[in-house]
Amino acid sequence: MPKRKFWTVGQIDATGVRGPHEKELEDISKAKNSLFINLDMDFLKDIVNNELGGKIENLGFNEDWTISIEMFPEVDIHMAYSYFGDEFGDGIEAEFKFFFSGKRVCWVPGEDNATFIDIVLDFIERKVKGQEPFEKNYNKKTDLMEKVLKQRSEPFSLLKEDDKEELASFLGAKVWKLENGWRIKKEFFSEIFIEIIWDKEVLDIKFSGEKMSKNIDNYHVEFVGIFMLNHILRFITVSNMDKDLPDICYIMFSRYYTKNIGNWDHRIR
Repeated sequence: MPKRKFWTVGQIDATGVRGPHEKELEDISKAKNSLFINLDMDFLKDIVNNELGGKIENLGFNEDWTISIEMFPEVDIHMAYSYFGDEFGDGIEAEFKFFFSGKRVCWVPGEDNATFIDIVLDFIERKVKGQEPFEKNYNKKTDLMEKVLKQRSEPFSLLKEDDKEELASFLGAKVWKLENGWRIKKEFFSEIFIEIIWDKEVLDIKFSGEKMSKNIDNYHVEFVGIFMLNHILRFITVSNMDKDLPDICYIMFSRYYTKNIGNWDHRIR
């Protein structure tokens, strides 16, 4: 079995300086690490395995344990936890370090990765504390989502019937060709489904699943839906490199990708 290559968010951002997402992940670690001190491992494994659809493993970074979860095929997120007590006298007894692996993990920008990690750790915190999501307005789109759907609709016209199986594999989703468009449905976490419909050039998104109202609020599930839309646009972009694509396509990628693989100017979202 080939050895996994692990990335840091700094490598994915490829800015050459300490970027904002490194600071964001440090802040997430500081906010969440105390939750896991003395947490029963069987309880945590139950949450990770059965509610998140992830796994507990050891990456070999001298961590106590790591939560690994697949965002998309070949896009894996790793949250490595170490407890060391207050040996440094700074009041910080533990920390998370975050790593990323998979052939396409360097395609996804640090912004999406950091927000996804924040959502996952919030998810775990609610389960540990026995809390349900506060906001459950799943059928009402926020202004942000309405804007995102309008921004990302045009590239869907480039999807071809021949793309169906490859797109399904790329996303880890089910894909249907409609008479006037597409229907794409993916399970995130456990029994939480996001469905994207592009019909007659109108882009829409729906959320469903038995565990949704117990495990994730509407604001967070919208963000996961945005990550899915972004990944579809990455597929469309790499499948149509010979075309002059809408600007929105080129800003879906990490700075590492645009500098080293796509070789186009990195435009800021």
